[in-house]
Amino acid sequence: MKRLFVLIISIIIPILASAQAQIDTKKVKISDFTQKVTKVVLHGNDFYDTILKEEIALRWSVSPYEFCTMEEFEVLKNNSQYYFLITTLGQFKKETAPGIQFLSLVKGGKSKKGVSDMLEVVSLPYASAEYPSGRELVLLPALLDIIQAHTLKSMESDFDGYMGMSRYTKNMQNAQNMKIVFCEDEINSEVDSETRNADGRFIITDEDGADKYFMDHTPGTLVSYMVAPTEPMNGSYCYKLLINAETHELYFFRRHKITEKYGVGFLPEDFDYIIKNGEKDK
Repeated sequence: MKRLFVLIISIIIPILASAQAQIDTKKVKISDFTQKVTKVVLHGNDFYDTILKEEIALRWSVSPYEFCTMEEFEVLKNNSQYYFLITTLGQFKKETAPGIQFLSLVKGGKSKKGVSDMLEVVSLPYASAEYPSGRELVLLPALLDIIQAHTLKSMESDFDGYMGMSRYTKNMQNAQNMKIVFCEDEINSEVDSETRNADGRFIITDEDGADKYFMDHTPGTLVSYMVAPTEPMNGSYCYKLLINAETHELYFFRRHKITEKYGVGFLPEDFDYIIKNGEKDK
């Protein structure tokens, strides 16, 4: 009887522990996302807000949505009946001011510190905080699609929810036959000409050229996108993305800390990784 009791306890305890752990996981906390209204927070800038409204109307399909002002967000942010898609500012430890804008999806709930204290579903680097280049508007459709796809994955798997965006870099293993378009201004100065020409998939062009591949939804093509502060300082971060121009899938996501040695842009080590994962006999 004692052995039977011990056996039953040994079976029940892991089940109870698992059930208790599940209560606190991100997957459970955002399980209501598709049933709740997502409030898309407008900036008050007519030009930007018009583009955002148009792209949301065209692309947002995973939950009901409504638009709201920043003032309305401040009133509603503690309400767990809403999710919010909002542009946030990121300031890292050694920065004296925010350097990057992020496009963030957060869940409403009791918050003492505003957005930084809310449950973050996903956050993507969007543009320089001080002087956006304008490329963010070209990439906005893809960023919205990536946010939606990642949120749905996070609802199914805690692994996806907690691992974040860097896990998508493994998709480069499926890019062996794809063109990879880099914007010239997004390549770090340490990348030499030999590396630039080391892979027949590489196309290096100017900003307009890179954007055209993207806007034309060119099949079998990845397009680069880099986000960094306009005036980066030591301790700032640079984000680097490769996005499928046709499907808007994320294939590469890395960031590095900006130092005296490492400036902005795709680094030699990023190119090494991309080249290695393009080898057909690996």
